[in-house]
Amino acid sequence: MKRERKKVLVIATGGTIASKKTKDGLSPQIKPEIILNYVPDIKEICNVDIIQLFNIDSTNMTPKHWLKVAQTIEKNYEKYDGFVILHGTDTMAYTAAALSYLIQNVEKPIVLTGAQQPIDRDITDAKANLLNSFLYAAGENNGGVVVLFDNSVISGTRARKTRTKSFHAFSSIDFPELAIMRDGKTIPYIKKEKSLRKPTFYHSLNTNIFVLKLIPGVDATIFPYLKEHYDAIIIESFGVGGVPFSENNSFIDAIEDWIKSGKTIVMTTQVPHEGSDMAVYKVGYKIKEKYELIEAYDMTLEAVVTKLMWILGKTKESEEIKKMFYTPVNYDILI
Repeated sequence: MKRERKKVLVIATGGTIASKKTKDGLSPQIKPEIILNYVPDIKEICNVDIIQLFNIDSTNMTPKHWLKVAQTIEKNYEKYDGFVILHGTDTMAYTAAALSYLIQNVEKPIVLTGAQQPIDRDITDAKANLLNSFLYAAGENNGGVVVLFDNSVISGTRARKTRTKSFHAFSSIDFPELAIMRDGKTIPYIKKEKSLRKPTFYHSLNTNIFVLKLIPGVDATIFPYLKEHYDAIIIESFGVGGVPFSENNSFIDAIEDWIKSGKTIVMTTQVPHEGSDMAVYKVGYKIKEKYELIEAYDMTLEAVVTKLMWILGKTKESEEIKKMFYTPVNYDILI
């Protein structure tokens, strides 16, 4: 018996894959219908519908755009078997992480892909990325939010752009790739467990979050300004994590004042791999034990930022924030 063809919805947002050269540099201009025409084999894989939500460089993507994408998927979730999101590479990891929190317990594949070179170039990665994304989105037993790039299928909370020009642009940080694409087939490394719950869609994000990247000699006087304008701060520390100690303990005092004001601090690391472990050194252990800071461990910065936005969009209670932060979503944290 002939199997019914899958239905896949394309959500186009712009990015390099849709760009053309202008006098001011590359700019998204190509319509998604034209993009798909470059890969005629897609028509043999599934039935396709298209929604053009935006046509922007992903540098201009904001949380408002993430919410719009999530709402579009929610509105069309029952109509389609899978979703392919065409997206620029520069902030794709942030969008993938955000969608992982905005859309949970999904059994259907939500695939983000794009390209390092426009679709109309003679030498481009766009065609292979597109074809693989449709194969995955229309495949059997695939689900959840993923980034699919250069044959790699990466959890939406583990993807990071690690190369600016190479076709192998994305890496899975401190977690195995979920699958690879080879010769038109999906080879899974981690099989997604079936969820007994229905998909849950969330509709709010608190964007009042600031990332403070420590540099040698950084001054704690920035904290009063940040406290006036933000609800949470993510401190990107050195190594396994800690804060500078000085003769006047200005950093310690600033953190204590921040916490007493009822605001959230998350400690993470600038180092790309292996995560934080504040208990190793005095500069981390002392502050963590005294103030019970939230620690990001092996989470990517993209996941930390978007998870915190999602959590603070739901609650301001410190214990609930901590509980939700440490509850794994789409493989985002291993503790």
